[in-house]
Amino acid sequence: MGMRTIDVDLLPRHCDNIYEAVVVLSKRARQVSAKQKAELDEKLAYYEGFTSDMENLRMQEEQARVSLDYETKAKPPEVAIEELLANEIYFRNPNEEG
Repeated sequence: MGMRTIDVDLLPRHCDNIYEAVVVLSKRARQVSAKQKAELDEKLAYYEGFTSDMENLRMQEEQARVSLDYETKAKPPEVAIEELLANEIYFRNPNEEG
């Protein structure tokens, strides 16, 4: 799944300038990535410790399915961009607060 191109002129509508938009997007993408990683680790932790060969084969298949599900999810930068364009991200600049 490739990234789609976006009009960079849309980003400053949601922020003061393009650079601020990039910073907001990168921070949000890191948050989304950490959340997805934690969910994956939680799901994969279930499969640790199985020793029987018969169970091990079945568990490996299920573990592979979980990993493939994770890989087909939207990538964190894509999620962040969609959230910014839909005005679902709240952010503030601490330097501008008085």
